[in-house]
Amino acid sequence: MLKKYRNTILIFIAILSITGCRKDDLIIPEEEDILPPQTVTTTEGFYLLNEGNMNMNKASLDYYEYETGKYRRNVYGQANPEATLGLGDVGNDLGIYGSKLYAVINNSNKVEVMDVETSKRLKVIDVKNARDITFSNGKAYVSAYDGDVQLGEDSPNGFVAEIDTTSLEIKRTVKVGRQPEEMAVVDNKLYVANSGGYSAPNYESIVSVIDLSSFTKIKDIDVAINLHRLKADDYGDLYVSSRGDYFDIPSQLFVIDTKTGMVKKSFDLPTSNLTIVRDTAYIIGSEFSYETFGWNSNYSMINVKNETLLEGSFLLESVSEAIQTPYALAVDPLSQFIYISDAGDYVSPGTLYCIDKTGELKFTVTTGDIPAHIAFKSKSTTINQ
Repeated sequence: MLKKYRNTILIFIAILSITGCRKDDLIIPEEEDILPPQTVTTTEGFYLLNEGNMNMNKASLDYYEYETGKYRRNVYGQANPEATLGLGDVGNDLGIYGSKLYAVINNSNKVEVMDVETSKRLKVIDVKNARDITFSNGKAYVSAYDGDVQLGEDSPNGFVAEIDTTSLEIKRTVKVGRQPEEMAVVDNKLYVANSGGYSAPNYESIVSVIDLSSFTKIKDIDVAINLHRLKADDYGDLYVSSRGDYFDIPSQLFVIDTKTGMVKKSFDLPTSNLTIVRDTAYIIGSEFSYETFGWNSNYSMINVKNETLLEGSFLLESVSEAIQTPYALAVDPLSQFIYISDAGDYVSPGTLYCIDKTGELKFTVTTGDIPAHIAFKSKSTTINQ
C-alpha cells in the first residue's frame, strides 16, 4: 500500500513539473503598465516568457523597457497577429543571441525565433519535446526529450540539436541521457544535465559531456538523481541541482570541476532555480514535501569564488512572505537588480518583483500565466546572428 501511495505521489509531482490544469481561455491582447524606469546602460530591458498551461496555447511574452518604464504583456501576439495559436503550448526556455530572440515551446515541439527588436517571428524550428537552450560560437544548442509528454519506463534517450544562428537550420544532433534539461558550455564542451524524470523512481544521475568540435558524447559525469539546473561560473566550475526523489532523497546542489570532470563539493540546499552573476549564485530553494503536500522555500546565495554559502536571504522577509510560488529568477549583471516571479496558483496571472541592489522592493507587476524565464536585451546586437 505504501509503495502504491509513493508511486502516486511521484506521478503527481512529475506531472506538476510538466504541466498544470486550467480552464480554456482566449489569448489575451497586448496590455501595458508604466513602472519606474531603470538606468539604461548596455542593458535596455528584458523579455519574460510565461509558460502557460499545457494544451491551452497560453505561452506568452512580456517586455520591460528600462528607459520608459513600459511593461508590455503579450508582445508576441501583437507583433504576430497571423499566428492564430499564439506563441504556443508551454514556454520552457528563453534566450537572446545576437539580433535574435529564441523561445523554446515545449509541448508545441518547436523553437520560435524572433527579431529581438520587434519580437516578430523569423522562423519556427521543429524540435521534438524541446526543453532548454544555450549558445556558443554562432550556434544555439537545444536539449530535447525526443518523446511525447508521458510518464513510463520506456522513454527514449534525449538529444541535443545544434542550430546555426545565421541560417537557422539544425546542423547536427547527438544523443544524451533520458529527459535532458539545462546545459552550459565550458572550454568547447557542452555539459547537459539529465533528469530521467518521466520514469520515476528510475531517474538519471548523469551530466553528459559533448565535445563541440566532433559533436559527440565523450563521457558522463555521475552526480545525483533527477538533475535539473546547470550553470557555469567564471572559474571553470558547474553548479548542478538534483531534485531528489521528493521522498527520502532531498534536493541538493553540486559543484563539478570541469578540469577534472569530478564532483568536488555539495550543498545540502534545495534548488529549484539558480542563476550566477559575477561571483554570486542566487538560489531559490523550493522543496516539495509529500507529507504536507506543500513547498518549503528559501532564498540563498553562494560565493562561487570561494564556494561558501553566504548568510541570510537575498529577499526581504516581507517579499518572501508575499510570494506563494517562487518561479523565475534573474539578476541584471550591471545594476544587480533581482527579478523574481510568483506563479501563484499556476492558473492565474503571476507577479514579477523587482528588488534593487540594496535589497529594497522597487516594484511589482502582473505578468502572464506562470512567469518563468527572463532574457536581458543588450544595446549591442550582432546583425548576422
